[in-house]
Amino acid sequence: MQQKREQWNSKIGFILAAAGSAIGLGNIWKFPYIAGENGGASFILIYLICIAIIGLPVLIAEILLGRTTHRNPVGAFRALSKSKFWISVGGMGVVSGFLILSFYAVIAGWAIGYISEAIIGNFSQFNTGTLAAEHFENLVADVPWIVGYFTLFMLLTMFFVYLGIQKGIERGSKIMMPILFVLLIILMVRGITLEGSEAGITFLLNPDWSKINAQSVLVALGHAFFTLSLGMGAMLTYGSYMSKDDNVPVAAFQIIILDTVIALIAGVAIFTSVFAVGLDPSAGPGLIFHTIPATFAKMPGGYFFSILFFILLSIAALTSAISLLEVVVAYFVDELDWNRKKAVFILGFVTFLIGLPSALSFNILANYKVFGMNFFDLVDFFASNILLPTGGLLIAIFVGYVWGFDKVLLNLKSGAEDLFNKHPFVISTWKFFLKYLSPILIFIVLLQSLGILELIF
Repeated sequence: MQQKREQWNSKIGFILAAAGSAIGLGNIWKFPYIAGENGGASFILIYLICIAIIGLPVLIAEILLGRTTHRNPVGAFRALSKSKFWISVGGMGVVSGFLILSFYAVIAGWAIGYISEAIIGNFSQFNTGTLAAEHFENLVADVPWIVGYFTLFMLLTMFFVYLGIQKGIERGSKIMMPILFVLLIILMVRGITLEGSEAGITFLLNPDWSKINAQSVLVALGHAFFTLSLGMGAMLTYGSYMSKDDNVPVAAFQIIILDTVIALIAGVAIFTSVFAVGLDPSAGPGLIFHTIPATFAKMPGGYFFSILFFILLSIAALTSAISLLEVVVAYFVDELDWNRKKAVFILGFVTFLIGLPSALSFNILANYKVFGMNFFDLVDFFASNILLPTGGLLIAIFVGYVWGFDKVLLNLKSGAEDLFNKHPFVISTWKFFLKYLSPILIFIVLLQSLGILELIF
């Protein structure tokens, strides 16, 4: 007997949950960093253009696939095409959810662990980023520490998915997303009020067109795609719980606005603080766990703000992880008629087992290499550089060419009648971008991710 499928209880619940999926660890450190290194405000402008021509069109398409079929990625493609190839594309989304969550939860465990580090007061001893980096290396080399916090994060993720769409994911998003926003505002205000913070604002928001080149555009293209959780079935799955009356284009636009605004606020909060205390802003991925702890050590009131920051980071990670597990759970509930509670327990445990080698890649499996990469890096590369851009490319092709655009527009119009009637050019522009520009640009992202463009040029 087919189980009755849940729906979001409110439109704002969907927007917050979907935005939570998009807003993850990358928003807190990656976007501000790449913006600062690639021309500040000039890069942000290019990024927004990329979002408009690659992020928004594919986001609308992916949400529409879910809302039309009310199924998981596999079920959605099966409902619209009998081709085994397209059904396997949906399966690729489910596999992506498994793999990405398995290593993402390891990093997120670090964030939770650093809440404890902040509370204990360990950051106060870090006079330099080097000392903070050494402390981090010691922590991830400690098997009980890294596996313990990885386990805790997986249990938190399973808890919200276990409770279901309305009582778990939606209610959790309505609580966590406002908290995340408030914490960001507090940290931003604190950063701005520090002496010397003007340099951080200049680093992030001053337009420097001399730094814009072909590589900058490629970086903007890649981040515009990856920041929205496209190609992994998360937005498709969340879209499957929408009502036919929900306006898909407007919802997608609101998700992008939230994602971008929070990334910018995070950038101001981080770089005003880093510059104010005279530390290096070019730490890249190490910025969070190397530079930031040392930043708080030098900042007045740093003890309190360090705790807030890593709570913020953990919330951002959790809202993303929930969407990843939901992709996998939805497949087993929809296609195999599993009970949600059973699916969460079993699949959460399987994801944990898959993630263990990633957690151990920083200690007892550190010397075990495949193609020159440890297990963590290998899974990250395969999922992020191959599965995601390939999934996004195929979604654009399916909606643009295979589904049948008359059917696409008919389904898109549901809930968006005013948009169709008052602004028909918006729909025609979306059609043009999705069919022609988005596939080409995503293909370029795929080549860039695989390092092929560097070989060619």
